[in-house]
Amino acid sequence: MRLLLVEDNVPLADELTQGLQRQGYAVDWLADGRDAVYQGSSEPYDLIILDLGLPGLPGLEVLTQWRASGLATPVLILTARSSWAERIEGLKAGADDYLSKPFHPEELMLRVQSLLRRARGLANQSTLEAAGLQLDEGRQCVTRDGEEIQLTAAEFRLLRYFMLHPQQILSKSHLAEHLYDGETERDSNVLEVHVNHLRRKLGRSVIETRRGQGYRYAGSAE
Repeated sequence: MRLLLVEDNVPLADELTQGLQRQGYAVDWLADGRDAVYQGSSEPYDLIILDLGLPGLPGLEVLTQWRASGLATPVLILTARSSWAERIEGLKAGADDYLSKPFHPEELMLRVQSLLRRARGLANQSTLEAAGLQLDEGRQCVTRDGEEIQLTAAEFRLLRYFMLHPQQILSKSHLAEHLYDGETERDSNVLEVHVNHLRRKLGRSVIETRRGQGYRYAGSAE
């Protein structure tokens, strides 16, 4: 899953970026509201974390412009604890959730997970489940029929994306756009290697190849 973090506090942005990357997210970071308006609208992010106190253009105006242009990407806003009016204005402008500073990094991670599931119609699930597999996002492993299967970081990122989009045909270019940040070289051959690794661990039919189209997560272990 590819996230955009818009935060001008550099130490906090570094801390959040590293924490999100450890959880398997690809993260792009911006510190200026003017840059965020353009990049948030032009890149295929799965979720955006937006601070409201930004230079260049206030976060509330950034959010307003995104929603006016039709951007439906889930947005989690960060606000000062005392700024209850900002939180209300942010929700009115189209934010999906908010988090008051200071906050515990684990709470941010849980809210990110919840928003991503909600966006895929999986809001009632406490864990990510699809087609017989249960994904433990904290421990980055998967369970099937009580058996725990360990995953590498790359396998975890790929499987999580498939499980959030079950039965959908996903092209290699689409997967690359959502699994890697803007600075990482996107190699479709690497994706193919990781797909094959998942098949060896989970069964050949878990991920179906659609020739000329991409891949489809089916969940069968035949």
